[in-house]
Amino acid sequence: MACASTGDARVAFFETLRGACGARYEGSKQFPDDTTDAFHGKLLVATVAECNDSQVRVPFVVGADSSRTWVFTTRDSTLELKHDHRHADGTPDSVTMYGGMANLEGAPMSQHFEADAYTSRLIPAARTNVWTVTFSADAKELTY
Repeated sequence: MACASTGDARVAFFETLRGACGARYEGSKQFPDDTTDAFHGKLLVATVAECNDSQVRVPFVVGADSSRTWVFTTRDSTLELKHDHRHADGTPDSVTMYGGMANLEGAPMSQHFEADAYTSRLIPAARTNVWTVTFSADAKELTY
């Protein structure tokens, strides 16, 4: 059995994401159980929307707060995740568009996005962040 190259894994993940267009994923924060966290005890809803050949936008709702959208963009065999935060009137939040590129350790159903230089400048404490997004084998569950 041949293994997919890293580029192929990122492409495969993006195609899985595009294939989930219209899907709605509901859940809650599982770890760590920090009662001071903004996500604690709230329903989390990610809806795969606005899908095209190079970008997928996933609005992410935390309780009643619909200010967040994950933006996945592919170019060649690269894959980027950005967090687009907006105010209720649609204007950008002062902390927005942070994220990074998928690293070389991902798989077709799971990718790891390392904080980029922009994120490091915008949110110094997030300079070592790695955001992991994973689909279950049947793509019916999404973990962030």
